[in-house]
Amino acid sequence: MNTNKNTSLNTSQLSITVLTVSDTRTPANDTSGDILARCITDANHQLHSRKIVKDDVYQIRAAVSQWIADDDIQVIVLTGGTGFSGRDSTPEAVTPLFDKTIDGFGELFRAVSYDEIGSSTIQSRCIGGFANRTLIFCLPGSNNACLTGWNKILKEQLDSHHKPCNFVKLLTEKTHS
Repeated sequence: MNTNKNTSLNTSQLSITVLTVSDTRTPANDTSGDILARCITDANHQLHSRKIVKDDVYQIRAAVSQWIADDDIQVIVLTGGTGFSGRDSTPEAVTPLFDKTIDGFGELFRAVSYDEIGSSTIQSRCIGGFANRTLIFCLPGSNNACLTGWNKILKEQLDSHHKPCNFVKLLTEKTHS
């Protein structure tokens, strides 16, 4: 495991990537990826890169693994493939890569999502975790779910000024795993 992740990052700006998981989205119609990219830059973070991959365990895992190994990336946000239909396989692709799971991410997402979509939130398999000192968050592919996940959870947790705690401090500690 690479333990040389960039620990001298500016805590007010993180380098974040967006991975859209979809068999149908293209750069022209990737609205959820567009929303996340805009949220990231509006929060004064750096959008390091964006990519779209098919809903295939190995394509997802390959893209995420490449970013986990990149010392310049602190956060990976995935959108899509978290439901139960068809080929949805984001949790199966990403979970084996985690060094630690952030159980509260999925729990909190479903709690705040319940206020918006009621019991349908039970079909969301949002997950979060750490891998090689990189935060990874998997959100559903709908525009509303991306806005909910960003505005009600990620925006605060990726802000070094959010109290009483946030994930930025964990990214800057020399060891956490």
